[in-house]
Amino acid sequence: MVVRMRHTKSHTKNRRSHHGLKSDTLFVCDNCKAPKKGHTVCASCGVYRGKKILDLVKKAEKKQKKQKAKKAETK
Repeated sequence: MVVRMRHTKSHTKNRRSHHGLKSDTLFVCDNCKAPKKGHTVCASCGVYRGKKILDLVKKAEKKQKKQKAKKAETK
């Protein structure tokens, strides 16, 4: 098939003008003042809308325990 009308570069770019990527909007955590994404649990303190959701200390301890077990297994 032969294209009847050729699209110029400017018309193509005008059509694709809304295809650009948007950056994530960051908000400040009310609890620890760290930057975080909206509608998500804060990664540094584990609080969402004033409630403690994640116990990050417990999570870190579990990760260390797992690493020690893996290290002992490889020796």
